[in-house]
Amino acid sequence: MNIWNEIQNEVKLRIEAEPSLEPYLNQLILSQDNLINSVASVLASKLSSDALSSDKIKEFILDVYHKCDHIEEDLINDIVFFKDHDPACKYFSTPILFYKGFQGLATYRAAHCLWNNDRHTMALFFQNRASEVFGVDIHPAAEIKGGVMIDHATGVVIGETSKIDENVSIYQGVTLGGKGFEIGDRHPKIKSGVSIFASSTVLGNITIGKNAKVAAGSLVLKDVEAETTVAGIPAKKL
Repeated sequence: MNIWNEIQNEVKLRIEAEPSLEPYLNQLILSQDNLINSVASVLASKLSSDALSSDKIKEFILDVYHKCDHIEEDLINDIVFFKDHDPACKYFSTPILFYKGFQGLATYRAAHCLWNNDRHTMALFFQNRASEVFGVDIHPAAEIKGGVMIDHATGVVIGETSKIDENVSIYQGVTLGGKGFEIGDRHPKIKSGVSIFASSTVLGNITIGKNAKVAAGSLVLKDVEAETTVAGIPAKKL
């Protein structure tokens, strides 16, 4: 399946349904040459400010996306994971156009590349703008593989030394944080297939094992075994 072709076909149907949005959808999707250009256009339209115009932001993001390996693959995996795991997501075009979680994650992917190339100030600028606009605050040094869903996004915080594997679902209000004034490697490690439900807090350099689930509103302070569910304050195995 060619995801970009699918997205373009979906957007043509959206225009038929809502002709008044044709200029907007044409500018962001149909007039673009590929997925990378389209995502950069969407982010630029939302992240622009008095500090940087949308044209400048698009230029920065495109430059980063083309320089760093695997970004297009990671974006595609994010889109597909949203489509497959969010019952409300019926189309591949929906995360790009309308989901703050995808848009915040796509911004992080640019910021992460900037961070790894010692462009820390610009990376932090993008982190700050994504937090202001999308409500998701991801430190650019965090490591997040492709194929992650941040659903609804509002209030999600992911700390500097966090590591998140593929096929992970994170819901609104989740914090992956440190404990107090620790330094060094101090944030959670989230293995593949994990689901962390709304308003949960996971603190410290601990591991949430493969395919584990963290119930909504939990406080997790210790490692969670693979294939298990924890809940409560503090969280305990069910």
